Amino acid sequence: MAFLSSPVRTLAVRLGAVAATALLLSGCSMGNMFGSAGPAPASSAQTANPTAQELSVAATNALPAIATECPPIKVRRGGEALFFYGKGKVGDAHALNYQAVLDKQSRNCVASNGLITVKMGVVGRVLLGPAGNQASVDVPIRFAVERDGVPMYSERYEIPTAINPSSQSGEFVKVIENVAIPYTGGEDITIWVGFDS
Repeated sequence: MAFLSSPVRTLAVRLGAVAATALLLSGCSMGNMFGSAGPAPASSAQTANPTAQELSVAATNALPAIATECPPIKVRRGGEALFFYGKGKVGDAHALNYQAVLDKQSRNCVASNGLITVKMGVVGRVLLGPAGNQASVDVPIRFAVERDGVPMYSERYEIPTAINPSSQSGEFVKVIENVAIPYTGGEDITIWVGFDS
């Protein structure tokens, strides 16, 4: 680059920024949905200053593009944990058969042709209590999507979870794909998840 004239050097930097931006946009929907949520490493695309026209070209080349504002996924209040007691002794710690907790929830989405298509999932654990002796537990999870306050999708799933005798616990994962919601941009969409007892 040291031997390039100033206009050629500027053009080379802009072309590099466009290529990096297109690569980032095309790769957004790939990878593990439950991967690390830590900060991304610094890249040349983050420090470059592409023009609005260059960004538009890069986004067009990457269609269907990941939604720039993927709806948030939230745990419904009261749905973050599940406690199952034996013989109706609700609240008695000695009668607790098992408890289930959500460890992580995630989603990604793609906007195309007036729809936003959502992939959403959860990871959680079941822990046996003092009165628990189950070898497996069916964990009830509900996923729901609201658009401008109107329910668009709601489904309850029973997730079979094997209990490891040595740790007296088990892990579960549930992923739902291809939930399509009408989307023209600017709608208030929220994804909900939680235990459904």
